Amino acid sequence: YTMNCLTEALGMALPGNGTIPAVDARRIGLAREAGRQIIELLAGDICPRDIITREAVQNAFMVDMALGGSTNSVLHLIAIAHEAGIDFPLSEVNEISGKTPHISRLSPAGDYRIEDLDLAGGIGAVMKEIEGLLNMGVKRASGKSLREELSVAKVRDRDVIRPLSQPHSPTGGLSILFGNLAPEGAVVKSAAVSPSMMSYKGEARVFNSEEDATEAILNGSIKPGEVVVIRYEGPKGGPGMREMLGPTSLLSGMGLDEKVGLVTDGRFSGATKGAAIGHVSPEAAARGPIAALRDGDTINIDITNRRIDVDLSEDEIKGRLSQLPEFEPRIKTGYLLRYAEQVTSAGRGAVFER
Repeated sequence: YTMNCLTEALGMALPGNGTIPAVDARRIGLAREAGRQIIELLAGDICPRDIITREAVQNAFMVDMALGGSTNSVLHLIAIAHEAGIDFPLSEVNEISGKTPHISRLSPAGDYRIEDLDLAGGIGAVMKEIEGLLNMGVKRASGKSLREELSVAKVRDRDVIRPLSQPHSPTGGLSILFGNLAPEGAVVKSAAVSPSMMSYKGEARVFNSEEDATEAILNGSIKPGEVVVIRYEGPKGGPGMREMLGPTSLLSGMGLDEKVGLVTDGRFSGATKGAAIGHVSPEAAARGPIAALRDGDTINIDITNRRIDVDLSEDEIKGRLSQLPEFEPRIKTGYLLRYAEQVTSAGRGAVFER
C-alpha cells in the first residue's frame, strides 16, 4: 500500500486515492473524478514534471517517514526523481527522516491496517498533522493547492494517527545506513526493528542466493547472534532485485527476528520486520564491499547512528575484492543480460544510465 499512499502525497493522485479500499463505493466516484480531472489537466497543459518537483518528492518522503512505509518506497521515489530530472541523494532521505516524526504505525510494525488509516482520515489527515513541515507551494493533480486540499482534512482517530507531540518516534520510520559495508547506502525499516536490535553486532553467515539462505534457515543452521548475508540479489546480480520475503518471514516465524540480523543487496516486502538491512550499495555484482564478506566476519549494525560496517580495514576489503573473478551474469542472453549490464545501484534507484 505504501506507493499508493505516496502517489497521493506526491500530488499525482486525487485525495483519498491512497487509502480508500478497492471494494468501497467511494472508489468508483474517485475513478470518475480522476477521469474528469485528467481532461482538466490536459486542457491546462499540466504535465507530470510540473507536479513532480524536488519539493513534491520531499513531501512524499515526509509522509513516508510519518507512516514508516516500505523500504521499497525509497527505491521507487529515488527512481521517480531521477526520471523527472531531479538529483535526490540518499543522504537527503536521512535529513528528512531526522526531522519527520513517525506518527502512524501500521502493520507489520503495529496493529493498525490501511483500512484503519482510511477511517482515521487517510493520507490527507497525515499530511495535515505534519503540515508545518511540508512544502505548500507544490502543484497537485487535483488542480487545487495543497493548502486547499488540507483545509478539509481531519484526523478522526488519534490512536491511528498520533499528534506530533506524541509520536511513536521523533524521527521517521525508515533509515538510510552508510559505512564501509554500504558506501552508497542501505535501507532499513527502523519502525519495525525491536529496541534490542537497534545496535547489533554479529558474525556473518554468507550466502550467494536467496535459495541458499532459505535452506540454511530451514535446516536450523542459523544461530542467535549471527547476521545472515544474502548477496548477488541486487539489480545486476538478480538480475532484477527480488524481494527476500522468504528468509525474513522464516526468521520472524521462528522467533529469530530479535536475535539475528539480515543484510542483503536485494530488497524486501513491506511486510518485513526485524533488523533487515536491504539495498546494500554498491551490490556484490558491482564488486561492492558486500562481495568481500566471508563467514565469521564481524558486522556492526547501528541503526540509531545510521551506520553499517564490517570489522575489516579498507586495504583488507580491497585485497579480497581483487582476488574475485569478474562477475558473470546469471542470464547470458536477451533483455535481462542488457538490463544487468546497464542498471545502476539501488542507491541510485536501480535506474538505467542516461
